[in-house]
Amino acid sequence: MTKSTSTVVSARGLGLTFETSDGPVRALSDVDLTIGKGEFVSFIGPSGCGKTTFLRVIADLEKPTDGTIEINGMTPEKARESRAYGYVFQAAALFPWRTIERNVTLPLEIMGLSRAAQKERVKRTLELVNLTGFENKYPWQLSGGMQQRASIARALAFDADLLLMDEPFGALDEIVRDHLNEQLLELWRRTNKTICFVTHSIPEAVYLSTRIVVMSPRPGRVTDVIESTLPKERPLDIRETPEFLAIAARVRDGLRAGHSYED
Repeated sequence: MTKSTSTVVSARGLGLTFETSDGPVRALSDVDLTIGKGEFVSFIGPSGCGKTTFLRVIADLEKPTDGTIEINGMTPEKARESRAYGYVFQAAALFPWRTIERNVTLPLEIMGLSRAAQKERVKRTLELVNLTGFENKYPWQLSGGMQQRASIARALAFDADLLLMDEPFGALDEIVRDHLNEQLLELWRRTNKTICFVTHSIPEAVYLSTRIVVMSPRPGRVTDVIESTLPKERPLDIRETPEFLAIAARVRDGLRAGHSYED
């Protein structure tokens, strides 16, 4: 049977056990999940529940020990080799000795793009994250929020359809975080990329997502997948509406229910 081109991530019976000096540690167990093209899917759960591990499996940074996973119909290894995704880490991880432009250019240099192609793509991605005019600044000259936007631009420079984001705003204050949430939604609307987003914040997960994946404590299992009924256009004050609060309550209930699982 021909695979649907609208499926970006497909996990079936996915599990991962780490071998440690203290014995095996099950990080993920029996994860079944399909993510379609253009979705914004958030992963939420307690610390150590496997949210980041699942992203790392998608990115071929960790190898599953059970089950299967495909990215655009390919193995994670093939997807990595074909540069099928961009990855935004918790910290901006910018090189302090390179300007913002040259930080964003770095993956394009590795890819071997021409100087002209590099310039055009960096210009476009910096426009997407509202950093035009900051090309020649160094990371230490930018605020934390601007550094994270530069990190997002670097991930976007691949021009991949899939964006993996591991708690990119977790270390920022609430006002900056709200602003970047708004900007990320606008970026998603403009690019129609598929986004997998890890967060510890219930309001952030509900505000951003088309679906919210609730995970249990280790070993990480999917306890609930919540479809958002919110409109695509979401001003910040939507967080005060009954509809928003009802979705947030279901996420909270899912997190509580997950704690009933035993290791």
